[in-house]
Amino acid sequence: MEQNGYKIILASNSPRRKELLSGLDIVYETRVLPDVDESYSNTLPLEGVPDYLAKKKASAYLQQLNDEELLITSDTVVLLDNIILGKPANEEEAALMLRTLSGKTHKVITAVCLTSIEKQVCFSDTSLVTFGQLTDSEISYYISRYKPFDKAGAYGVQEWIGYVAVERIEGSYYNVMGMPVFKLYKKLKEF
Repeated sequence: MEQNGYKIILASNSPRRKELLSGLDIVYETRVLPDVDESYSNTLPLEGVPDYLAKKKASAYLQQLNDEELLITSDTVVLLDNIILGKPANEEEAALMLRTLSGKTHKVITAVCLTSIEKQVCFSDTSLVTFGQLTDSEISYYISRYKPFDKAGAYGVQEWIGYVAVERIEGSYYNVMGMPVFKLYKKLKEF
């Protein structure tokens, strides 16, 4: 794909984001800074957290950018009943999150920032994901087999749990996976 003269930099260690960006046939390199602060104020509206964090991540890389580079930063949150379900710290936390999601509909919001030295374009996408009922044995199996500790909400839609638990998705499947690629492709062409 034509990249408007920019060298694309993906600021993410996520295998899913790498897979999704590669699926757009975009040549890019990955750049990851250690210990980027991902904290946010409790007063921030929950639906604004991914946008805030994607911008915060971009600002951490800004000094390293040169004129020819276009940085992609992103953040995804799982939101249920006005609570953000982040990345679980351990098996117990992962099981609690999955039990909480079982039989309910939650929001997955992913924000993306495209940043060059001259400008920044940020956007987000929201998908509604409905889980069917999960048994404790299904939850235990998934956690022990797939170890979803690097995933918001303790699940990866592209894994086994997506096959057996996701009853319905309203919106982009790829957004739930971690990157709204349709919107990203469109915004990259406009940039």
